[in-house]
Amino acid sequence: MLTLLPKLPLYWLYRKFGWPQILPFSVVVGVSYRCNSKCKTCDVWRKPNDDMTLEEWDKTFAKIGRGPLYFTFTGGEPFLRKDTAEMALSAYKHCRPSVITIPTNGILSKRVADQVDRICAGAPKAKIGINLSLDAIGQEHDEIRKVPGNWDKAMKTWQALKELQKKHDNLVLTTHTVISSFNIDKFFEIYAGLQFLDADSFITEVAEERVELDTMGWDITPMADKYAPAADFLSAEAKKRPAKGIAKITQSFRAQYYQIAKRTLYEHRQIIPCYAGWASCQIAPNGDIWSCCIRAESVGNLREHDYDIRPIWKGREMAALRQSIYQGKCSCPMANASYANMLLHPPTLTSVMLDALKQRTSPDL
Repeated sequence: MLTLLPKLPLYWLYRKFGWPQILPFSVVVGVSYRCNSKCKTCDVWRKPNDDMTLEEWDKTFAKIGRGPLYFTFTGGEPFLRKDTAEMALSAYKHCRPSVITIPTNGILSKRVADQVDRICAGAPKAKIGINLSLDAIGQEHDEIRKVPGNWDKAMKTWQALKELQKKHDNLVLTTHTVISSFNIDKFFEIYAGLQFLDADSFITEVAEERVELDTMGWDITPMADKYAPAADFLSAEAKKRPAKGIAKITQSFRAQYYQIAKRTLYEHRQIIPCYAGWASCQIAPNGDIWSCCIRAESVGNLREHDYDIRPIWKGREMAALRQSIYQGKCSCPMANASYANMLLHPPTLTSVMLDALKQRTSPDL
């Protein structure tokens, strides 16, 4: 984060005046829509696939170069691709991000462990975050994911990842729960039931109707009144969770995020300015460039621009999409974009720093 701080004014200027046209510091890479889960909150597994090859991704990362600090490799199920590790290592080679995050349903235990092992070894100066998706406990998780035995396979994967942590000190293990209309009534039970995993952190995200996931009109987002107690609880837990250094700042950001997500559900507006399309973006599996996965509006394709994001990033279509976002014509509680937004919102950033400092100087710590 310290590397990013000097660049924050440049993103403020970019959003306000359209200059300087710098590349985003947070990039989400959709490796494939293919998935071996059939979740009640997602229909992405039905989408047709036209995935870019490893060679195409290597060209893309080479042309992006140094700049992005945070890469997320997502799906579908990212580890259905046998070369996801090579994709992540290509991004590390060319872009040198500080953080690489990959979510997984944990079904492919051996492949996940093998690829994570290679990524951690090949990207020693990056934090490698693996987020295991768990939306309930035991059979109830399998029912939401519509895959019998998913929970047991996920537990096997988790055990393998915990063993890898003994070998790689750059591996960060997180449990991740999508809070939806299917599990909101049991949220506190789910939270308590996942504590035995001893994750480095527990994160949640609100289930949303997304163009990317083909879930428009699915009514999967929990009601604001039901989500609010969970958000307040998660904020309180983040503030009191033992942590030091950068981890304490991360926890403070999470405490803020849950309150922003709660207000977004209540007020249906951008609670803080959105920087998707300036500071963050997503690349679809076929090379389409999006501001984010909520709108999933393509403004150009890498295959048509020699795998160079810059002409698309600076193009008219992207400018028009940014204008729509700037005018507040969309709002969402999506976590990935929200964390970038919080970094670029001085009042929130100040609140996070003061909160972290307060906890650091507390006599109870």
